[in-house]
Amino acid sequence: MNTPWPLVALLGVAAALWFAAELHPSFMNPAGAVAADGNGAFTLCVRASQENCVIDGDTIRYGGIKIRLEDIDAPEVFSPRCASEARLGQRAAERLLHLMNSGPFQLVSGERDEDRYGRKLRTIERGGRSLGEMLVAEGLARRWEGGRRSWCG
Repeated sequence: MNTPWPLVALLGVAAALWFAAELHPSFMNPAGAVAADGNGAFTLCVRASQENCVIDGDTIRYGGIKIRLEDIDAPEVFSPRCASEARLGQRAAERLLHLMNSGPFQLVSGERDEDRYGRKLRTIERGGRSLGEMLVAEGLARRWEGGRRSWCG
């Protein structure tokens, strides 16, 4: 039996799309809707190979891809400039972890796709509200204004 080549090509494209969606769940949804199971899908990052984890208050790893929350700046956890920044940074990371595990969220693209370090720049939203803005409202982060400012003194 001779199978027409357009049918073979169509089946190949369908298989490739299915495979891509399996590798990265947000691939098939341009808006980036992602359903976290809310039962500990994210942890705090302890090694670089983790798939879904919170690095600090403004950076996560999702599906192995590093994502920087583009709308906020949070205190540093790994290289803080003072003890108060370290404490606030840890609180911000733990709060973001809680928010990430609290239900479905969306990854929303902004003006730029990546920062100079190769991290994807996204706003993470739930129900139309930015998780970053929640951290700002709680005093654990500030709005991103184009540059880092000190969290000390």
